[in-house]
Amino acid sequence: MTTEKSKILVIGGTGYIGKFIVEGSAKSGHQTFALVREASLSDPAKGKMVQNFKDLGVTILNGDLSDKESLVKAIQHVDVVISTVGLSQLMNQLNIISAIKESGKHIKRFLPSEFGNDVDRTLATGPAKSEFSMKAEVRRAVEAEGVPYTYVINNCFDGYFLATLAQCETRLTSPPRDKVTIYGDGNAKAILNKEEDIAAYTMRAVDDPRTLNKTVYINPPKNIVSQNDVVALWESKIGKTLEKTYVSEEELLKKIPQSPHPLDLLLALNHAIFVKGDQTWFTIEPSFGVEASQLYPDVKYTSVNEYLSQYCTIKTVDDPKTVNKILYIKPPENTLSMNEMVAFVSGSMNVIMSINHSVFVKGDQKNFTIEPSFGLEASVLYLDVMYTCIDEYLSHFA
Repeated sequence: MTTEKSKILVIGGTGYIGKFIVEGSAKSGHQTFALVREASLSDPAKGKMVQNFKDLGVTILNGDLSDKESLVKAIQHVDVVISTVGLSQLMNQLNIISAIKESGKHIKRFLPSEFGNDVDRTLATGPAKSEFSMKAEVRRAVEAEGVPYTYVINNCFDGYFLATLAQCETRLTSPPRDKVTIYGDGNAKAILNKEEDIAAYTMRAVDDPRTLNKTVYINPPKNIVSQNDVVALWESKIGKTLEKTYVSEEELLKKIPQSPHPLDLLLALNHAIFVKGDQTWFTIEPSFGVEASQLYPDVKYTSVNEYLSQYCTIKTVDDPKTVNKILYIKPPENTLSMNEMVAFVSGSMNVIMSINHSVFVKGDQKNFTIEPSFGLEASVLYLDVMYTCIDEYLSHFA
């Protein structure tokens, strides 16, 4: 018998991980509510985000962590409360715990704002330790009040750490192609997860009795890597060796207190994760935790290798073999006829019909041979690029 899905309230939904949790909740079939401050609606970026939530069927509730009445009213709509608030509001979560107790509604689960390292098993120092101490204090309050809970430990966000190869001192939006800083000896193992996957695992956990009053660790085996592993993988993808600068633990510990905020926090996190091995030094015992990829093997998570491949679309830029050539992107599994398409865009515009005639009637993309004199084929050149085949792409809509 299928269990009815919980109604979920997300507090902090316009924050970094919050937006993925709200979207993941709505897309997985939960009736979803988001508590949003009035000020957020006047912010253009957050206003657009809120509109996107509405388009997904999310109910927007106006409220604030400092407004107990709005919290209590919001909580009365739901069965599960998820907090994704940022550093500055961590201790305000004590108001959520109080509101849960006062709401008069039986809340089946509270997920406080964790979404990082396990704060009860940390080797962090400096500002990272201070942040983790606040999260630990919230945990103790949850437990003391007898509120049912699940703590989600997703370790590193890909968008923060993998997309930049953990280069926290630069404002990178993609992995570096010339120089890289490696912390310690680069061998400590970390765990890096894509934000959408974090949301997917979280949604599976909220109604699972196996995760009640447990810590859920998102530790997919393909995503447990060292900084050296990640750099070597990236080098293999771009066909280039990066210039490496190693920062010893001693140097890093001196640098943290000398750095302005938030750089001091980022450096302290890198010290904990990539020098001390904060995410992988302990064993998950059944008495306190479970591992998500083992509980939910059907969740298709994005591996470190696959995530980095998205940045290889400009791989040809540094490849001398492609100079003065036309590069054809024709992966064999993506070559098909119109009859092999189950569905395609509909429309009456002449340009779409003209393209369809050219591609699916005349075979415009396959009616010639790529000769070495003028071109080469990308999937043959770059066998390590994990492209998405048609079957995988259509599975997103199944």
